[in-house]
Amino acid sequence: VYGEKIVKVLDLAMTNGCPIIGINEGGGARIQEGVVSLGLYGEIFRRNVHASGVIPQISLVMGAAAGGHVYSPALTDFIVMVDKTSQMFITGPDIVKTVTGEDVTLEDLGGARTHNTKSGVAHYLAADEADALDYVKALLSYLPSNNLDPLPVVEASPVGIELPQGVTDFDAELDTFIPDSANTPYDMHIVLEHVLDDGEFLETQTLFAPNILCGFGRIEGRPVGVVANQPTQFAGTLDIDASEKAARFVRTCDAFNVPVLTFVDVPGFLPGTAQEWDGIIRRGAKLIYAYAEATVPKVTVITRKAYGGAYDVMGSKHLGADINVAWPTAQVAVVGAQGAVGILYRREIAAADDPEALRAQKITEYEDTLANPYIAADRGYIDAVIPPSHTRIHVVRALRLLANKRQTLPPKKHGNIPL
Repeated sequence: VYGEKIVKVLDLAMTNGCPIIGINEGGGARIQEGVVSLGLYGEIFRRNVHASGVIPQISLVMGAAAGGHVYSPALTDFIVMVDKTSQMFITGPDIVKTVTGEDVTLEDLGGARTHNTKSGVAHYLAADEADALDYVKALLSYLPSNNLDPLPVVEASPVGIELPQGVTDFDAELDTFIPDSANTPYDMHIVLEHVLDDGEFLETQTLFAPNILCGFGRIEGRPVGVVANQPTQFAGTLDIDASEKAARFVRTCDAFNVPVLTFVDVPGFLPGTAQEWDGIIRRGAKLIYAYAEATVPKVTVITRKAYGGAYDVMGSKHLGADINVAWPTAQVAVVGAQGAVGILYRREIAAADDPEALRAQKITEYEDTLANPYIAADRGYIDAVIPPSHTRIHVVRALRLLANKRQTLPPKKHGNIPL
């Protein structure tokens, strides 16, 4: 009966096109009911899948959820857990001990912090239940009730888009923000604060794959989804976790018609045997798939590095981005200057009287001629090279231009994303 009630609520939400919020705590299937309880789990799962991309589904895990009880939340769009009181696991510590011999606590096995930092199952680590509920309310303020409804818009003063009159002192701070050295990190949050309305950014999965930022903000009162590399973490490289985190977020935005705003400072994919053996080729391809598949307005800003395949992956014109702009500090190239010079001039440098001086000279030449945004702009891959202080105005112009964008993909049953 418990399962039947949930099924009825899910059916009602689909019929009325309204979001579904699940507050979860449970120990799995009731043993005494046998296959009947398993059957109802399956009914719930099927409805979660059919509702996916139609209505927003958000799961709050407020206590321990075990066994089949964790799969319904896993199928929803966002999972919110409460620190030290929420757990999610397929099998509990006792079974883990029996089967594998591992000693593990409930909190280490499936606690809120574990799923927010290690597994990426959860999207937010709430301090308490009130914080969890507030986060869900904030999420809903950026999402439509269903995929056919308009986005929720809040009143905001229109941005003056005349140049240079529209540039404020706050905007002008970005002109001196990027460090002189390409190897010096900076916090991408500060860039987002200068572009989004009131500097407000509702981040998802903050503690998981911190080398990429995903979350919601507003431009002129209208919701946007933001994906941004974070140079302070692993230099902003893309690894498996970052690729999957961003891909999932882009697909969520696309499902609910939320424009995607991308900020790029990426030196490439993270190298190493661990990444290769764990499948970065297949799993990194999910981000390519998500961007190429998305038909919502896509606007990309390159702030500094955009190297190699990672340049393509991060919302490039080649994957269907509508408007791409770059700052003068942008470096769009196959590889960075150090790597390129080491490959192209290896013999010449080895034979030189002063190898270090020649290396420095070649690096400077490479940066001046190839590692800049102007070649890409010349080919039309970048629409404009803009002063950083003009970023908000150009983003506003782009989103106004794309407000009525209509794009459809070739007819098919569904694509075959590299799961």
